[in-house]
Amino acid sequence: MNKTMSSSESLRDAVSHLNALPAIPKIAQEILSLKLITEEGERVLLRLIERDPLLSAKVIGLSNASLFGASKEIMTVRDAVALLGFKRVKMIALSFAMMSSMAQRPAGLLNVQNLWQHSLTVAMAMHTMSRAMPGDTRPLDDEIFLAGLLHDIGFLVLDHINPKLSDKFHACLATEVGRSVEEIETEMLEMSHGELGAELARSWNLPEAIVAVLRYHHQPGAAEASVGQPLVRMANMAEKLLPTFGICERVQPEISIEEWQTLGIASSEVSEITALVQKQNQEVIATFT
Repeated sequence: MNKTMSSSESLRDAVSHLNALPAIPKIAQEILSLKLITEEGERVLLRLIERDPLLSAKVIGLSNASLFGASKEIMTVRDAVALLGFKRVKMIALSFAMMSSMAQRPAGLLNVQNLWQHSLTVAMAMHTMSRAMPGDTRPLDDEIFLAGLLHDIGFLVLDHINPKLSDKFHACLATEVGRSVEEIETEMLEMSHGELGAELARSWNLPEAIVAVLRYHHQPGAAEASVGQPLVRMANMAEKLLPTFGICERVQPEISIEEWQTLGIASSEVSEITALVQKQNQEVIATFT
């Protein structure tokens, strides 16, 4: 049984206990292990999603969003795969299974639906950026979507370990509009959402590059972030391009030409990328309202 944190216990003490963090869901383990380069892997993915009503509903519902341009109503997981492709469906199902495993308590001030929207738009923005990157430095699509969809899962870790502290923290974020998330975390918490997310990712044996994204997406220049580059930088820049859907991560929106150049993206392409990301963002908002 998962252990939640007592009032006298620190966050660092809590996460040092293996049972403080939720085990990776069985279906997520199975999805992670699949190799989609084979027909058998694709068939197994379909079966896994189809047998889980919540996953099926999420994948089918998202496929019907206007941003994916479906020419007809998507009714089945197989139709969704035909539209989105196996890799994208795999990452959507995987991240939703992981996030849902920690969203079991009655709703608090952390809005899990808003967190999902924010994570989805960040993943899509990262993918849009990647299309303009040189082929030899562009991450794989499944890495991009997994990193983007899970980058803020540390907020769910806090909510899982200490719901009362999570509510207090998000109340502060919502009302103290002049302060950054890092400043408030330093004042109220022993561990940032980046550190908490990284601890969960390590306990789930996720790739080191994904761990680095979760840990350093607010500090992309950290030397320790190198193992996750360019994904760390991409996640950081995607958040600067987007509103935060109630998560209240206030970040400096300016992206320097040097940051774009770090990804190998020419300055002449920045306006088009920014416009496309904002268009996708509005389509996601319309999908969930």
